[in-house]
Amino acid sequence: MKVIEHFKKAESPFFSFELLPPLKGHNIDSIYNTIDNLMEFNPLNINITYHQEETIYKKHPGGLLERKTVRKRPGTVAISAAIKYKYPSVHVVPHIICGGFTKDATEYALIDLHFLGIKDLLVLRGDPLKGQKYFQAEEDGHANASELVEQIINMNQGKYLDEHLENKTTTDFSIGVAGYPEKHLEAPNMEYDLAYLKKKVDAGADYIVTQMFYDNQKYFDFVKGCRNIGINVPIIPGLKPISTLKDISLLPKVFSIDIPDELVKELGRCKTDKEAFQVGIEWGIEQSKELKNFGVPAIHYFTIGISDNIKAIAKEIF
Repeated sequence: MKVIEHFKKAESPFFSFELLPPLKGHNIDSIYNTIDNLMEFNPLNINITYHQEETIYKKHPGGLLERKTVRKRPGTVAISAAIKYKYPSVHVVPHIICGGFTKDATEYALIDLHFLGIKDLLVLRGDPLKGQKYFQAEEDGHANASELVEQIINMNQGKYLDEHLENKTTTDFSIGVAGYPEKHLEAPNMEYDLAYLKKKVDAGADYIVTQMFYDNQKYFDFVKGCRNIGINVPIIPGLKPISTLKDISLLPKVFSIDIPDELVKELGRCKTDKEAFQVGIEWGIEQSKELKNFGVPAIHYFTIGISDNIKAIAKEIF
């Protein structure tokens, strides 16, 4: 089964979470420790983020600059294979992004995942590179997620980039895409953003995972807006508990989201990160309870290297 089949049959919310691959030079134990900490809640799926390569310039004596391409974290294929091998009961959902990939490179990555028996993908455009104001696609790459979805659907139909291949095997990928309850930061308005989301679904996406939010009404309104324009696939809420005092200013800046005044006031009474961490847990529990009562098929948590708060929330919900 693929995750979409579970979502369609859900009688109560499934638990899932997202992992950030370790930095280059680190081993995989940090990933395993995070997963082990959360396995008691029977996660349906574990999503693996991907970050494209970065270009840096190294200055040499005499003022010459050397251009270098750096990949700070391992690719999702290797991490996905390791997790699938160690935790066979869990669906592994690697992120597949446009940034840094040509169409050929994307096809090869998808072939590798197909060989591994991984059938679930989360398809994203990806962020602009550090220092870039706007996203720039690779030459002969995809400019947006809907184009990437189309390539994957083509492979599911046995259509590869090389039209002359013989005895082609069809893939069987299920595709999730991102949705933004407070709109994508580059969208001029919510109507425009929803129309683009529908384009991704019409291209073949099976379900939506939302960006983090802290006001459930934003999610409820988002779901209503989706249904009103004919988006009828499952919409999975994504949550990230507040974990430090800095989050109150960092998260709105990085993710272009609002933090409700009530939560701001609660965090304003905190003197330490430990107190803010606990506030984040309590807010996450209340958010999750309300979403569970709403009847969501799953609740997806962004760990970003921290899982103790997710564990505390999951104990009260799952």
